[in-house]
Amino acid sequence: MDSTDDLDADFRARLQQHWEASERGDVDAEHAIYAEDAILDYPQSGERFRGRSRIQAQRGGHPAERHFVIRRILGGGDIWVSECLITYDGAPTYSLSVMEIIDGLVTHETQYFADPFPAHPGRAALAEPIPIHDQKAD
Repeated sequence: MDSTDDLDADFRARLQQHWEASERGDVDAEHAIYAEDAILDYPQSGERFRGRSRIQAQRGGHPAERHFVIRRILGGGDIWVSECLITYDGAPTYSLSVMEIIDGLVTHETQYFADPFPAHPGRAALAEPIPIHDQKAD
């Protein structure tokens, strides 16, 4: 394994720890992955949070009971993507997090959210169910 592979394996492990800390509600460990001047964007609401302390404050003050299931983590080098199932007070929401990395820290994250919707009955013969609680990170 060369040094790039080592750095990718290290960041993948740190990203997994980030999501595990999110699940535990450990806001300090959850935000250790961010640069001090990191930016977090929520395109659907048009919000931008500038700086690790503001990112941590807005997440730490979330009133809902939250749970995180990591569906998969993909990436390498300076771009990483996490696909998650997040439940807020029992209601599931799918999330896609795109993180830009410089010097081993997240400098910019864009997080997209999508609510589940019912499958169209006309596609039933073509589709199979996705395992919702598959926690394997690829």
